Amino acid sequence: MTSGKSRRRLALLWATPTLLGGALLAGCAANGAASAPPPAIAAPAGLEQSARTKIAALESRMASAKAAGHDVAREETTIWFAREFLKFADWDAANPKAVEYAFSKFPPYADEAARWAREIPDFQREQVNQMLDRAIAELDRVTSGAIVRRPVNKVDWQNIKVGENAYYSNGRPIFLYDYFSKSVGRPLTDEGVYNDHLGAIYHGGQRLYDVDHDRAINSFLLNEDGSWDEERLSYVTEIPDTNVGFLIYWNMGIPEWVERREPEVRKGRSLFTGYDVDNPLVRDVWGKIARKTGELTRGKKVTQLGYILSNEPHWFSEKGHWSQNFQEMNAISSYTLAKFRDWLERKYAGDIQRLNANWSASFKDFGAVEIAIPIDPATRGTPVWYDWSRFNMDRATDWFTYIQGELRKANPEAHTSIKIMPNMFTENARSHGIDMEALTELTSMIGDDAKAQEGKDLRITKTLPWEEHYSYFWEELSMSYDFMESVAPDKLHFNSESHFLSTSWFRKMDMTPEYVRSVYWLATLQGMDANLGWFWARDPDGSFEDRLEGELNFFDPALAGSFVGSVNQQPQVANAVTQVMMDLNSYSEEIIALREQRRPIRLFHSETSAINKRNHMSEQFALYENLFFEGLPVGFATQKIIAKQDNRQWDTIVVYRTEYVTDAEFAALQAYLDRGGTVIVDRPQSLSMDEYGERRAARLRASAGKLITMGEGADLETLRQAALEAAKSGRPDVRLVEDNGTSHKGVTWRAVRQADGSWLVNALNIGKNAASLRIEGRDGRALDATDLMTGKALGSQVAIDRNGVLLLKVG
Repeated sequence: MTSGKSRRRLALLWATPTLLGGALLAGCAANGAASAPPPAIAAPAGLEQSARTKIAALESRMASAKAAGHDVAREETTIWFAREFLKFADWDAANPKAVEYAFSKFPPYADEAARWAREIPDFQREQVNQMLDRAIAELDRVTSGAIVRRPVNKVDWQNIKVGENAYYSNGRPIFLYDYFSKSVGRPLTDEGVYNDHLGAIYHGGQRLYDVDHDRAINSFLLNEDGSWDEERLSYVTEIPDTNVGFLIYWNMGIPEWVERREPEVRKGRSLFTGYDVDNPLVRDVWGKIARKTGELTRGKKVTQLGYILSNEPHWFSEKGHWSQNFQEMNAISSYTLAKFRDWLERKYAGDIQRLNANWSASFKDFGAVEIAIPIDPATRGTPVWYDWSRFNMDRATDWFTYIQGELRKANPEAHTSIKIMPNMFTENARSHGIDMEALTELTSMIGDDAKAQEGKDLRITKTLPWEEHYSYFWEELSMSYDFMESVAPDKLHFNSESHFLSTSWFRKMDMTPEYVRSVYWLATLQGMDANLGWFWARDPDGSFEDRLEGELNFFDPALAGSFVGSVNQQPQVANAVTQVMMDLNSYSEEIIALREQRRPIRLFHSETSAINKRNHMSEQFALYENLFFEGLPVGFATQKIIAKQDNRQWDTIVVYRTEYVTDAEFAALQAYLDRGGTVIVDRPQSLSMDEYGERRAARLRASAGKLITMGEGADLETLRQAALEAAKSGRPDVRLVEDNGTSHKGVTWRAVRQADGSWLVNALNIGKNAASLRIEGRDGRALDATDLMTGKALGSQVAIDRNGVLLLKVG
């Protein structure tokens, strides 16, 4: 459930965290050595009374504002969070041992757990005071006429409509928000956790079972004799048909009767898929479960967000990987080996001599092929590595194709997604079995659990590259979203476990509301239609949810430490999440218009090169980053995208450091040129080899199109300029010229022409520094802007703070 993206958690090198809120400092240095104790906090006197006074003052202002016709929904949310967190602070103060134990389960905070427990109540009270100050100041600006706000477009949780590429509430596009695994076991009628402030998506089937079995829809529903466990099945049949919701297939466990009949069933398991997906009995069990649950829930509101077919699937299969400590792919079953042999026979068209030549082997036939799994990572770049990694992806896709197919036998309209970890695409690793493109194509919804971080992994002491230029880590979120949206531009996008606020090894107690606003805005602008934050673990009385009470000893150790330093202890963060979602929903039509633009520049992506090369995705990000700040959404092209989508949706395809491509990938690029397209290739080495490293005699020909091949010394700037020139007709006639005191851009922006001839412009400053933006036409003529979120005229020279968000009308 916690994000696997940062689960390299077993190399326990704990870094000293930064000063938190100017007051709290974690006491754990590198390699677990205790740091100097943090300075004592001089807690302001009367924090709770101060907050109560401010609540009363804000409520008085709200009454006057409402009488004058102003919308005060934003302030209602701030008041709700203020009261909740004052209650939480009181609970924490009254239960110091429970809080101390929770802190002790997160290694970076463990050495100072007692101190954290003493200080966290007033830390929360101080944040409550700060967010009330902000709310009072903003409402005063509203009532004085200094700013004009658009009323909040509230979500009608019980009457959501599923559209082609958006959810709708009261006839308007809506972006849904909630928390994943929210106070497990609380009923939908509990307004302390299901409301407009925390979100009210029904978490279908997430009942807490006994300690030995998984929750949600799982393998234990089916008995050996083919009958159903009626008690567990009732958790599905008793789902109230009221609010929008989702169901999740939870794959951790397998019944004893299956293991008794199939002793190999645990071979080839992974962290969150506790069995061999190639096992025929497993497939039979899960096929029946998919059909049954599809039949029982067909047409219910709880499936409007679909069926999540898996939680964070991956099958890392290389020696030395962190996942081996969780028994992931420590061996493969006879079923997987047989499947691999069949795959190889098809791949090599029955020519065993060709395989032997590729593998430097001497197998007599395909039935004799053997492979050592986990595979040695030193073999990366060789045919044996490629064949296994490609097969591992294909077999995972086959598993999900089967499960989705069985579900749709009973529920043909079933929406589906898979909670794919986006770093399976953005990072260099490729032994994991996840083909992001194939799985995004397969399901009816884009599914993921992307992360972003206003800080780095707490085990890392060195400066990371992104810290040199940016206010937060955005690479995984943005690059993966642009890829998935390029693959499936017309699908709903459901982030079913957003990790923007915390991950397994990232916490930041002084997280800024500005960061929260920026990252949720960025994700929504790049395609996210619904998200469930990780996670809400407070019961309404302030106590920890059931799973986090008592001994914290889980198979996934990240869950034990997931509470501390999370949104559950940061009122400003919790409030900021809902506030930004309210603003996004108030401007939902504008956001939809901005994100449904053409992507005129497409970066060519090849999984063939990603599998073979050790640093392919790092190289690809360098090009992506260079184009991310040019006023247009960046897109991707693959063999399938070129073949299946309207090629007029882009102006050029850019190939960068992509040496390995299959013949089919090469042919797709040539076909695009034959149809009149423009291809820019960075250097002669790109496209020069097939998947096995064999030199390709053929070279791309311009044909009816335009082919630009750079020289060996061409750098990224030269490639960027060539791409922008090739896409000149697809770029907006307005531009933002940024000055942030450095030569590195930090403001990403988009512009779309409006019916009245003006431009709708969105700007997000993810750079380290505040910036000044000059708004002008392509001819250099200054253009005036109006801030749509405040109604203020800004002129042509606009300031944008670090993590600032601007939505402008220009011209």
